[in-house]
Amino acid sequence: MASDAAPPESLAQWLKAEARQQGFDLAGITTPEPPPHLDRYAAWLDAGRHGEMGYLASPRGRSGRAAPGSLLPGCQSILVLAVNYFPGATSAGPVQIAAYARGDDYHDFLTSRATAVVDRLRHRLGRPVASRIYTDAGPLLERELAQRAGLGWIGRNTCLISPLIGSMTLLLEILLDIALPPDAPFAADRCGSCRRCIDACPTGCILPDRTIDARRCISYLTIESRQAVPRDLRKAVGGWLFGCDACQLACPWNQRVARPTSDPAFAPRPALNPPDLSALLAPPAPDAAPFLRGSPLKRARRSGLARNAAVVAGNLRAADQLAAIGQALHSDSDPMARGHTAWALGQYASPDARELLRRARDTETDASVLAEIDAALGAEPSAASD
Repeated sequence: MASDAAPPESLAQWLKAEARQQGFDLAGITTPEPPPHLDRYAAWLDAGRHGEMGYLASPRGRSGRAAPGSLLPGCQSILVLAVNYFPGATSAGPVQIAAYARGDDYHDFLTSRATAVVDRLRHRLGRPVASRIYTDAGPLLERELAQRAGLGWIGRNTCLISPLIGSMTLLLEILLDIALPPDAPFAADRCGSCRRCIDACPTGCILPDRTIDARRCISYLTIESRQAVPRDLRKAVGGWLFGCDACQLACPWNQRVARPTSDPAFAPRPALNPPDLSALLAPPAPDAAPFLRGSPLKRARRSGLARNAAVVAGNLRAADQLAAIGQALHSDSDPMARGHTAWALGQYASPDARELLRRARDTETDASVLAEIDAALGAEPSAASD
């Protein structure tokens, strides 16, 4: 057991080493000062590019991101941690899930690991230490803090890129009420003139100022949005059921330095490798989708997953999914899910698919679903859908 008399530099090095011992791949320390690119973030919000994520523009969201230290009274330092989730290969089959989401929910196991780091710090100092832990669930500009803590630079696709392990990392921050020497910010921009991420984006959501129009981002459309996927973007979604890794898979740094994770928490769950579209299209039973317990896919909720599954099924047009899509159009209680299954049937352009649409047309009462059915049949929207 040490005391506060230990040199701050020694304590900082010990703390970062302890974080690596607990399973984090990168560790750096920064101050709770306002982030340097706060004006760019404010402009992004003012342009409405955050879509339905109103919590980002809330007073608490704005104030916390402008003054990270306000989230913990007496905050003096922020320990920024990163964990590598690079899978080494895309998921099996044409149905894709973002690499970070194929295993367990990182909010749970990363928070548990960070709590162990804080407990070890308290034991070393022999006194209480005030702390707050955040991982993608609090009002912090995480990538800005990570860049300032020396972990990497913010790339053209807005991801933090580490020159050691690439960009497929998850970030976590521990706010502390002890003073620790900060690491030097990562000042270099190593994207250069590369535009591979921009060229690889299926929807063109990456903007010139290194921000993303979330309203066009497949990750946003399949996870955060609670609305219908815009018709003009559905084909671009391709096989992405949940999230999207297109810009990161195209990044030369992930091809050059990233190494496959050995962390068992990121190992693909058997039920999601590959995902069963029929199971996700089927209306939920009382114990619906037990294989999603503890999975990041729960973020999209059942309605979002059924919507996403319909879009993917329509893009893949697999013959063995036709019956499941038709059944979902007939029996799903969620109008948004039914509307997307109607679109999916329209992509088949087969007599069987058209017959399923016509049958549903005779019994459907929801105006939005009727509009989708009529569009899928190539007919003008009915008066009921106006």
